[in-house]
Amino acid sequence: MNAAISRNGITEGVIWKQILSFFFPILLGTFFQQLYNTVDAVIVGQFLGKAALAAVGGGTGTAINLLIGFFTGLSSGATVVISQHYGARDDDKVSASVHTAIALALAGGLLISVLGYAFTRPLLVLIGTPDDVLPLAVRYMHIYFIGGIPVVMYNMGAGIFRAMGDSRSPFVFLVISCITNIFLDLLLVGGFGMNVEGAAIATVISQLLSMILLMAGLMRRRDSGKLQLRKIAFTWRYLRSMLAIGFPAGIQSIMYTISNLLIQASINSFGTDTAAAWAAWSKLDQIFWMFINAFNIALTTFVGQNFGAGRIDRARKGVRTVMAISAVSTLAIEAGYFLAGRYGLMIFTSDSTVLDIGTGIMHYIVPWYITYIAIELLSGAMRGAGKSMVPTIISVFGICLLRIVWIYVSPAFYPGLYGVLASYPFSWIVTSLLSLLYYFRGNIYSARHPIIRGR
Repeated sequence: MNAAISRNGITEGVIWKQILSFFFPILLGTFFQQLYNTVDAVIVGQFLGKAALAAVGGGTGTAINLLIGFFTGLSSGATVVISQHYGARDDDKVSASVHTAIALALAGGLLISVLGYAFTRPLLVLIGTPDDVLPLAVRYMHIYFIGGIPVVMYNMGAGIFRAMGDSRSPFVFLVISCITNIFLDLLLVGGFGMNVEGAAIATVISQLLSMILLMAGLMRRRDSGKLQLRKIAFTWRYLRSMLAIGFPAGIQSIMYTISNLLIQASINSFGTDTAAAWAAWSKLDQIFWMFINAFNIALTTFVGQNFGAGRIDRARKGVRTVMAISAVSTLAIEAGYFLAGRYGLMIFTSDSTVLDIGTGIMHYIVPWYITYIAIELLSGAMRGAGKSMVPTIISVFGICLLRIVWIYVSPAFYPGLYGVLASYPFSWIVTSLLSLLYYFRGNIYSARHPIIRGR
């Protein structure tokens, strides 16, 4: 038995303490990861104006997530497979799964670079990017997609560390790369006077650094998670399990992004001021999503390891604990937006019209955050138990299809910007109810998953 595995705290100890000790490095890591694009937006918005701000945020970020999000979903499949083997204390399977995951990340990163570069302009045109924003957004995204491999490799590597109960190492690597990104942004955009290209170059270099640090960290491990370059290859049975769990999550991410692209197209139709307000608000909006995503990652790993170890009651208790903690956190975040949200928007722009529109968007959406937490957390719990298809079907129907229908139907009875924004609470409420129904009636822990049986 591996010594590192025998001392695994996720499958033992006080549940809320173990979850929070795992959660906070993920949250802080997610915060610094979001700082990549946020710092771009702050510096670009202040130095280059609102057209450049819209070019590096809002629709641009949504378009990037169309591809990045799919491969992030695939990496979640690798995290589940590795965490279940790690919880079951099977060193050989952990090692083979780690090297299969790295091979998958290399292939996925290369594909992202090719597809992202080729489809940048058509995608931006499709979502109705304003004419004064389009050339800047194309230049930014072309450079960004050159760094496709570092982005995917980092996400996969971070997932591997977290699957084995280590959420601190990815956080440290992100802090270093984020500081590098801030320095390069100030140097290239503020100092050398480069346009959006400077922000994109800074982001790519920083992501490359984070990938190098993380891969070096994996190569220094002294347990079954140690990365050896000569062993990087696909092992079919582990790849199949990763794709079985990760592919539905990737498709779900694409469908989320498509629905958001349609919303972005509707937002863009209201003009540059509204597009810039949406871009600025999107950065503040990430505070909530950082919290809920960190809880999702922590719960997926917690359930995965305990499911692998056969500790089903502990997995159930972990879900209840995270639901309670996240509900309190969400209410606190909502209060913070209402008290200081407008000041947050001022970080990105000083344009009074943009600030007024952004504040209105924020006050409309924020109260509904509480209706979303069940979707994210129960989805993470289901995937941790190896059940990926049903939460994907629920989310694709509730979040994506209903939202798309709303966008096309709502102008007839709820026209204007707030008619578009209403698609969020409508889809969140429906999907939350479906997720709760399946989790409590679907008996997701009823059978051991083929991952653990080694099929």
